[in-house]
Amino acid sequence: MRASSETKNITFNLQHNFKLKEKTVTDMQCIFGVAKTDYYAVYSFKKNTETHLNGSNHLHIYFVSLIEDELEPFYWNNKGRNAIHAALNKPRNSHQAKNAILFLGDGMGMPTVTAARILKGQLEGVSGEESSLAMDSFPHLALSKTYNVDQQMPDSAGTATAYQCGVKANYGTLGVSAATPRYDCQASHGNEVISVLHRAKAAGKSVGIVTTTRVQHASPAAAYAHVASRDWYSDADLPNEAVKNECRDIAYQLVYNTEINVILGGGRTYMFPTTVEDPEYLNKTGVRKDGKNLVDEWLKNKPNAKYVWNKADFDAINPATTDFLMGLFEPKDCRYELDRDPSMDPSLTEMTEKAIKILSKNPKGFFLFVEGGRIDHGHHATMAKKALHEAVQFDRTIERTADLVSDLDTLTIVTADHSHVFAFGGYSPRGNPVLGIADTKATDNKHFTTAVYGNGPGYKIANGSRPDVNESISTDNNYVQQTAVPLDSETHGIEDVAIFAKGPMSHLFDGVQEQSYIAHVMAYALCIEPYVDCQLPEGSHAVASHPSLLLLLISLLLLPFYSI
Repeated sequence: MRASSETKNITFNLQHNFKLKEKTVTDMQCIFGVAKTDYYAVYSFKKNTETHLNGSNHLHIYFVSLIEDELEPFYWNNKGRNAIHAALNKPRNSHQAKNAILFLGDGMGMPTVTAARILKGQLEGVSGEESSLAMDSFPHLALSKTYNVDQQMPDSAGTATAYQCGVKANYGTLGVSAATPRYDCQASHGNEVISVLHRAKAAGKSVGIVTTTRVQHASPAAAYAHVASRDWYSDADLPNEAVKNECRDIAYQLVYNTEINVILGGGRTYMFPTTVEDPEYLNKTGVRKDGKNLVDEWLKNKPNAKYVWNKADFDAINPATTDFLMGLFEPKDCRYELDRDPSMDPSLTEMTEKAIKILSKNPKGFFLFVEGGRIDHGHHATMAKKALHEAVQFDRTIERTADLVSDLDTLTIVTADHSHVFAFGGYSPRGNPVLGIADTKATDNKHFTTAVYGNGPGYKIANGSRPDVNESISTDNNYVQQTAVPLDSETHGIEDVAIFAKGPMSHLFDGVQEQSYIAHVMAYALCIEPYVDCQLPEGSHAVASHPSLLLLLISLLLLPFYSI
């Protein structure tokens, strides 16, 4: 039986002793039953910020609807038994993968995964802790070591080179080995490394990239570009040394390096010359100095190719009659999900669905890179609400994708490039809003949010004091979380990140691995370079092995004995 839950927030003005079950409440927290219902309320006394000056107390009650079984050992014993059965019968598909999808949550460390899980549940009307993300259902997990060759704290370029190309690189460099120092164009020549996307295309598969950032941003760019600096978006960004040594900008390489079937995200401004006005923002133009219209260049000599920049044209694209699609919906990065205009810009889920429907027409299969890129940007701004809503939308995209592909022939991987100094903790009752405040006050007698950052622009100490906060403030779309150390932009974290995997050869993800291992598993499962001799059997009807069904039978027979 599945526990259902519901969260309600009710405020009572305390003007007399509050009694429950004939007992005066004196504890800071307790759980009590509500007659003739299956609700349990977790409550706490708090000073309400709006009424702090007159000192009035409020009782905040979070009603969490639970099945009664959750209070009994039987419930947890049964969950444990079912989990053991699932582990013993975990499927192992040792066939060759026809398709591979790499989902990259930029900056999605484990605190972000946990907070997004609870937020997703709360957005669906439950308390959240017991909820599951789509990625939680993936049977195989590992940890990824994220450091760059020259830096303990990684960036999205060096990490992207690792998981896209299978070779660790220096901080800030894309698609080149660590023999290339950042900003050194000349050193990049001869040190290029090749992505799984490029190798999949060479093997006859269709390929695509989908992102909520600009398509020239670090994470997607490692799939097709080779540059000594991730900042060389257009030719206007190239330094004199790069021009002298004939290095090309990232947007140029997007068009000329690899023939990519589907390109969806932001980044219009880098594709057009300064003489071309943006179609949506008439005060903006392209930034290219070479006069090239790279969208027109990309469309040349491609059958059934389309370019779109708005939702209406995007919706009009028929995947059955489209073999190449470029959609650039903003001059730079796409808008945050909380700010997105659904009449103008498609969601990450919509872009991914369109991409899969176009790519899956290829009988040889496809490779698709999908990035929830603005998780990272929300964290850098210490705007936890924006970061976590991006993560929820990212997981909804993973969930929708499961309806469009088969685990029998599609290797699906979900991971992050790095973490952030985002923390999620503090005393809080079951069902406490993820973006709410802790149940106790700090030693300065002020409230604090359960979502905080170690550093960043949210540092607010003035005259030795920080501002108080309540939930009406902390749940604002643009609220900036308080931080311990003042920085203009919050930093990445250094710790390992998770790898979730399912489908053919996904069992190879196990233990603690170098981040570059991800690209090698994808190439091996697809039997592309350098693993064309992988000797994996073909066929999309792989049979999962089930070591034992005996435990399930025994469990059912012994069920009555574990109910006490």
